Amino acid sequence: MTCTPPRFIADAMLGRLARWLRFAGYDTVYDTSLDDGELARLARETGRVLLTRDRELAGRRGITAYLVSSEQIQEQVAEVLRAFGKTGPVSPPRCAVCNGLLADAERESVQGKVPPHVWSDQAAFRVCRGCGRVYWGGTHWEGIRRGLEEARGTPRDR
Repeated sequence: MTCTPPRFIADAMLGRLARWLRFAGYDTVYDTSLDDGELARLARETGRVLLTRDRELAGRRGITAYLVSSEQIQEQVAEVLRAFGKTGPVSPPRCAVCNGLLADAERESVQGKVPPHVWSDQAAFRVCRGCGRVYWGGTHWEGIRRGLEEARGTPRDR
């Protein structure tokens, strides 16, 4: 039996959490233009779990909501992964900006779209299918990977 990973929608107070969940591979909607009623409606209509720090919003009828208790980003990530997560990635990382799926890209196709030092130092690139943003495995990604491992409680290789 296959377990479908949860899909989330995060309220305006949880933008950093939304980005981290996208890095972890979770489909996470984040749109600061949505008010509480629109968030609840969208969560209900799409079957997404509403992530919020607002007790009143979390208590709305007809939605599945999770009240995030921590104010610290690493603790928020750990909290959500404990409540809903798996021990490993649910899918490849998603675009931190638009939540789109990332696709492997030919190195030549991103020339001129990344800084020259990145072009010369990196061999593998991914491109967001939604917004076209280019990603690569630089030092920032190592920090993200480490942060997700810590949030999951996964031991690191030393």
